[in-house]
Amino acid sequence: MVIENTEARVNVTWKGQNGDLPDTVSRDARDEDVRQWITEATRGGGIPGIEADPTASFEDFVIDRFLANEARPYNLIQVRPKVPFG
Repeated sequence: MVIENTEARVNVTWKGQNGDLPDTVSRDARDEDVRQWITEATRGGGIPGIEADPTASFEDFVIDRFLANEARPYNLIQVRPKVPFG
């Protein structure tokens, strides 16, 4: 799949599991929208690599954004838990 410069892959870490949303999203998507999409996908089991969890909530998670580079030729939105000392 070719990811356009205006799109991004969304990577999620949840309860020690990690996976990507199957579809790309707008690179400029609002944090609130990203949280809603991954919450729905995680609750419904729609993220490969992450077991469905009907109680999933990403309110306090960090959303990092990375532009495409030579090593990763696509934009990335990464959703992860806050970590101590981070």
